Amino acid sequence: MNSLLEPGMLVRHPDRPDWGTGQVQSHIAGRITVNFEHAGKVVIDGRKVELRRILDGYSIHPNE
Repeated sequence: MNSLLEPGMLVRHPDRPDWGTGQVQSHIAGRITVNFEHAGKVVIDGRKVELRRILDGYSIHPNE
């Protein structure tokens, strides 16, 4: 699902709920830069972490 992420989309990190909601800044070659509410700007390896997209306040994940 990370392959569908584009700048401006809202996401959450599945293992770091304390980071809050993040906004995707860029997605280049599997590396996703996200600006999180409580963690600031973080670069995520999209091959290792499946971010959860937020739609209308709800987390969207294919395995849920």
